[in-house]
This record gives sequence, structure tokens and C-alpha cells, in this order.
Amino acid sequence: MNFIQYPQRISVVGTSGSGKTTLAKQISQLLTIPHVELDYLHWEPNWVEVPNDVMRQKVSQALSGNSWVVDGNYSIVRDIVWGRADTIVWLDYSFPVVMNRILWRTFQRLVKQQEVCNGNRETWKTTFSRDSIVLWMLQTYDKNRRQYPLLFQKPEYAHLNIVHLRSPASTQNWLSLIH
Repeated sequence: MNFIQYPQRISVVGTSGSGKTTLAKQISQLLTIPHVELDYLHWEPNWVEVPNDVMRQKVSQALSGNSWVVDGNYSIVRDIVWGRADTIVWLDYSFPVVMNRILWRTFQRLVKQQEVCNGNRETWKTTFSRDSIVLWMLQTYDKNRRQYPLLFQKPEYAHLNIVHLRSPASTQNWLSLIH
């Protein structure tokens, strides 16, 4: 009898707008493991950032269990998250896919006044400011695509299973394999 080992401590990474939280929620439901959104640990109401030491403490506590899926790209806690993870799922979608997703998501959040986290909402003002999530995606898209392969090669992350997903279709195929 073959025993299939499913991932139990999963970090979902990718550029803003790629679908990290949506995928993490799906994984959480499929594997019946807790879902941790780093944005909820990082942002207080009124878009106030928690101090780095508080963020690290919150993340350490949230990931103290034996199984979880976490989404987010916060470098300040990467050593904690990746050090405890067994699997990294990297959403490395094409620029048009990510741009389309972030524009649609931002529009939906603005029109429906959807909460992002801890009572925070995107506004028309921030959408067209230097704090825009769309601008953030534009500034980090290429950087993330260069940075992640280099990070995955570091010796401290040699224990990680890297799942590199390049399209929404490949993501759906991978999801079908883990449940």
C-alpha cells in the first residue's frame, strides 16, 4: 500500500492580485487545515502597520500548529513562515492575468465596499494614490519573479517542496491532486 504525503504547512506566495488568499482558502477547505492571512496580522484598523516585532510574534503564534496554510509575501516573517513550512506554492502568473485580476478585485472592493482586513477598505482615493495596490503590483511584479527562484535556492529553504504554478489552469490541476 502506498502512502501519499499531502502538504501540511503550506505558504502561498505571489505578486499582489495573483490569487494567494483565494487559493489558500481553497487549500484550507480541501485539507481541513487552518488558514492564516498575513494581511490580518500586519494591518490594524485604519491601515496602521503593526511593529515588526509584533508581526513576528503574531506569525509565530499563528503558525505554532502542525498544519496550516498561510498566504502573503512579508519578508519580515519569511524566515518564520518558510522555516516551518513544508511546501511553498508560488503563483507565478503572466502579467496580463495578474493585472486583470487586481483591476477586477479592486473594482469589486470599491463598488461593494468590501472589507480587506480588520475593517480596512480600499477607497477611490487610495486606488489613485502612491498607496495604490495596483501601483504596488506594478512595482513588485518583475522583482518577485526574479527574487523567488533565488530565495528557493538558499540552503535554509532546501527542505521545502516548491510548487511553481504558472497559470490558473495549472493551479486547478494541482488542487485536484491534493484532495
